[in-house]
Amino acid sequence: MTEWMLTTAGLVALVGALIHGLVGGRIYMQKINLGNLPALTKSLSLVAWHMFTIFLLVCAITLFYVASNPVFEAAAYPLIAANFIGSILFIGLGLTGHGHLLRMPGAYLMGATAILGWLGLS
Repeated sequence: MTEWMLTTAGLVALVGALIHGLVGGRIYMQKINLGNLPALTKSLSLVAWHMFTIFLLVCAITLFYVASNPVFEAAAYPLIAANFIGSILFIGLGLTGHGHLLRMPGAYLMGATAILGWLGLS
């Protein structure tokens, strides 16, 4: 196990969570509020946005913990898999009619977290 790679993966996820939650959430809601969506749809959209922020934060905390407590390395595998699958989802949708997703950092953030986490556990 390479502790510095797991720590770096955790830092990527933490920075992603902070930017996604604080900056991205504000920008996102400004755009959503300009539309004529029902209030409930706007609220649920905000919940979905911040669930991803929470996911990134949980990834960061888990990767930091595993880096300093290798005996718990099994806890990192599901999060690495989820980041990998999320990255593939962004790329797959981006290549099939939703090209704007390829210009967003989600695929790259999740991909970097997955790759660094995997390498850290190898």
